[in-house]
Amino acid sequence: MPKRGMKPIRRQQLIDAAIASIHEHGFSSATVARIARKAGVSTGIVHHYFADKNDLLAATMRAMLDILRRDAVAGMRVAKDPTQRIYAIIHASYGDEQFGEEVFSAWLALYGNARASAKLQRILHIYHRRLHSNLLYNLIPLIGRERADEVALGIGALIDGLWLRYALTGLRNDAETPRALTRAYADAMIAG
Repeated sequence: MPKRGMKPIRRQQLIDAAIASIHEHGFSSATVARIARKAGVSTGIVHHYFADKNDLLAATMRAMLDILRRDAVAGMRVAKDPTQRIYAIIHASYGDEQFGEEVFSAWLALYGNARASAKLQRILHIYHRRLHSNLLYNLIPLIGRERADEVALGIGALIDGLWLRYALTGLRNDAETPRALTRAYADAMIAG
């Protein structure tokens, strides 16, 4: 296989190893050496693809956000109206890919370290802006521009808050409860 084809595979292998290492050892102890060992490669390989640990962790966060975006877009594509598109966003936010134990650990570590990293802050800003924008776009035809911003903010806060509660309390196997609670809030706000 040509080297160019290996790059995305190797990068994903290192990102997966970073997620697993954060889960096993915690953020600060998930060293480049541990991540490399988990991936079955040398630390030189890690540094070939990433400038440093923070670069790898930013790539990890982007990869997790790409999965979330992919799942939301797939759901919105098959939705028939704005309400169903809002439900698709909610469903993706509590999707199986977002409710794995290792993913919980990685998200919590990355969120917790974003205050100290401009790169991680930018990635979180993009996530929040994208979530708000997608909700806003679908809420405006339902409730008008005046209320849509506030309702989008509320749905986003509920998504983040319930996800955080589940991540911190270990309630990993029940994604339907936070989905139902968030849909109920959206329905109540849309109804008026």
